[in-house]
Amino acid sequence: MLEGLKKLEYRGYDSAGICLAQDGKLAVVKKKGKVSELESGISNFKFQISNSQVGIAHTRWATHGEPNEINAHPHMDCKHQIAVVHNGIIENYAALKELLKKEGHQFVSQTDSEVLAHLIEKFYTNNLEDAVKKALALVEGTYGLLVMHASGGKLVAAKKSSPLIIGLGKKEMFVASDASAILHHTKKVVYLDDGEVAVVTAEGYKIKNADGEALEKKVQHVKMTVEQIGKKGYKHFMLKEIMEQPESIENTLRGRLKNGKIKLSIKNGKDIKRIIITACGTSWHSALIGKYIIEKLAGIPVEVDYASEYRYRNPIVRQDDLVVVISQSGETADTLAALHEAKQKHARTLGIINVVGSTIAREVDSGIYLHAGPEIGVASTKAFTCQVTALVLLACYLAKQGKTLHVQGLALHRVLEELEKLPQKVKETLKQANNIKKIAEQFKDSKHFLYLGRNLNFPVALEGALKLKEISYIHAEGYPAAEMKHGPIALIDEHMPVVFVAPQDETYTKILSNMEEIKARGGQIIAIINKPDKKIRQLAKYIIQVPSTVDVLSPIINVIPLQLLAYYIADLKGLNVDRPRNLAKSVTVE
Repeated sequence: MLEGLKKLEYRGYDSAGICLAQDGKLAVVKKKGKVSELESGISNFKFQISNSQVGIAHTRWATHGEPNEINAHPHMDCKHQIAVVHNGIIENYAALKELLKKEGHQFVSQTDSEVLAHLIEKFYTNNLEDAVKKALALVEGTYGLLVMHASGGKLVAAKKSSPLIIGLGKKEMFVASDASAILHHTKKVVYLDDGEVAVVTAEGYKIKNADGEALEKKVQHVKMTVEQIGKKGYKHFMLKEIMEQPESIENTLRGRLKNGKIKLSIKNGKDIKRIIITACGTSWHSALIGKYIIEKLAGIPVEVDYASEYRYRNPIVRQDDLVVVISQSGETADTLAALHEAKQKHARTLGIINVVGSTIAREVDSGIYLHAGPEIGVASTKAFTCQVTALVLLACYLAKQGKTLHVQGLALHRVLEELEKLPQKVKETLKQANNIKKIAEQFKDSKHFLYLGRNLNFPVALEGALKLKEISYIHAEGYPAAEMKHGPIALIDEHMPVVFVAPQDETYTKILSNMEEIKARGGQIIAIINKPDKKIRQLAKYIIQVPSTVDVLSPIINVIPLQLLAYYIADLKGLNVDRPRNLAKSVTVE
């Protein structure tokens, strides 16, 4: 279980805990901080491992209650006979807590999750599965839930909008929120769906749906290897994943682009009148880029929504709309909720997902798997560039469907030619790493950054700013370069680094004017260019030159220096790059 927690620590690392059933009692150790703290705590605790056949463990990302030992999972009932670990949010926990208190239950933590232990205790006689089902009937919210009793012998697992898988071993069984936790032991897994409850023993498992009907589910084989999860000699997962981008982009293209032909399988992909893309965080930035690309190449109007806001504005969705949901993990709670909203309104749905077998991947009508490989670093890098690559493929596919083969002077065959060259150009871009590290050394102590771009590269500026915020804790903002005059210019002085994404495209002369305005006010300019440029060299203090490509692919190349700049600044500051404070990799709560 400790080994599994270490693999899952990218999901949360505020606190961790472990519980074993032994000799009719529950033995529990919980620690604030990382799994290593729990491991040290266990060394001072005498678990009777030989007497234990069942256990649960958890690494937490705090939602209710500060990170400490009391709020760490597992949580117990009053009698210390029932233990639970829970991922998700119990939205009506306050009301349930008051009800249980009136019945005499005593709570020790500030969490919503502890309510589950006491609620199950309320209904428990001698059947743990029935008690879990009765308890969940009163629960509003989301959960990936594991429950065990001191009598041992089995686990009860339940899922709603938070991932859970069962791993099938030899005379042993596993339950985890991610396959990476159990790959050392098995690659045979069963994915639980919402509303399902499983009883797991060493010999096997039984799954029932919300109506109590027994289910026969397909056993799937995980293709990811243990080696893929390792750092491969890099200092951090994030750096490894940045450097993997030539290969990951090639994997996204593999089998979908050959000799100028696009091969995608999209259910009801014809006669699409409008596209709505919904996503969160970095995926939302890729969606913004996708809007530019699809409208330019395919001539189909595109709207982009934050998934967290989408269902709350009563969106107008028609049956000839295509709703595209983008999520690296395929488990993002807000994005999943947006998908459900679209499906209720009978829209066609398509997912752009990295994790095979994830909830969103299973629920959409059609999908494009990224095949980027596991992304462990919390700040997304290779998934982002693969998402944009997938959106270019989608735009080209739709352009061919609609026969818009030549739009605004850009021949589609030219885009496809450049797509095939893209992995090599990304590899060339990564050769700028040492130059970018030297720039990072100059700005690692900066308090603020401004990122500016235009057209397709405005979302690149947003993404660059987000990366810096996420891992270096430096305040950064991304803006369309022209909007700089409408407020942010007031911030410019000699202490303000300003990053310009400045390729020689149709907005080039406008970008030059914006640079002049920054330089006149003493701002320090870092410019990303795609061709030798004397004019920009006169204005910018630091230059990063990347390979030139067609404009719809330029965001993929231009974002890579921004990923490296954020990485090196955070590393030079001595920060935990892979696990930035307050963040989790897979945001499975709303």
